[in-house]
Amino acid sequence: MEATWRTVAVTAVAPIAWGATYVVTRHALPADAPLWGAALRALPAGLLLWALARRRPRGSWWAKALVLGLLNFAAFFVLVYVSAHLLPSSIAASVMALAPLALAGIAWPLLGQRPTVRWALASAVGIAGVLLVVGGSTGAIPPVGVIASLLALLTSSSGAILTTRWRDETPLLATTAWQLTAGGLVLVVVAAVGEGPPPRVDAAGVAAYAGIAVVATALAFVCWFTGLRHLPAGTVGLVGLLNPVTGVLLGVFVGGETLTGPQLIGIAAVLAAIAATHARRRSSRRSTRGPVPSPKG
Repeated sequence: MEATWRTVAVTAVAPIAWGATYVVTRHALPADAPLWGAALRALPAGLLLWALARRRPRGSWWAKALVLGLLNFAAFFVLVYVSAHLLPSSIAASVMALAPLALAGIAWPLLGQRPTVRWALASAVGIAGVLLVVGGSTGAIPPVGVIASLLALLTSSSGAILTTRWRDETPLLATTAWQLTAGGLVLVVVAAVGEGPPPRVDAAGVAAYAGIAVVATALAFVCWFTGLRHLPAGTVGLVGLLNPVTGVLLGVFVGGETLTGPQLIGIAAVLAAIAATHARRRSSRRSTRGPVPSPKG
């Protein structure tokens, strides 16, 4: 039980870090250079992990790293930036809250992880909780933004499941480094063509880019892929619902916003959904161990 909770806690580092990225990006980074923002997030993180792993791809991992880098980082980061510019944050967060369904749906045929009724109920509670947390939205919703957000969800979910399917004895640190580097190099080319030279930022901007690359990318994705190695994909998706919850809570503590009653209920619902999936895993383990022998006196 303790090992499972530790894995859940490690996995939770990723969505919490991603939730904090919203605040950092909004207050410290230029809004008119989204492609460079993605490139300067992915490539430095990949090079950092590569320096720590000290291992280069071999055999099929050259092609796998490119495919995963495109799905998990290059395409995903660009699509997220597009949707962020076109959609209200509440709508974008609501679409990404479907991650448990997307991950579980792709994991079923590719990994053989069949969803359970308990997981389905927990997912419904968790998604409803996110909707309460992010609140409603007014005004027109551009269809292109919704499509971009859905594509971001599908690309990241597909990349996550393929990362798990293609795992082997190669250290996780190395495979994550290769993906980030491949995706980062593609993003640099796209950014140079689409936005020209990198944006000029002050010392606070440099620190923000560094923090996002190290914490919200290098560390976060190592934690995320660790969760996918040891937990069902649907459970990892539910842990990912901490992303919008973190963004709202930081808005309260940093931006002086106020939590409403429905938001508090939503946060409680998300936490309950995550706890419910862990309870299922614990009970299933106990059922497979058989009866505990009584002590002999």
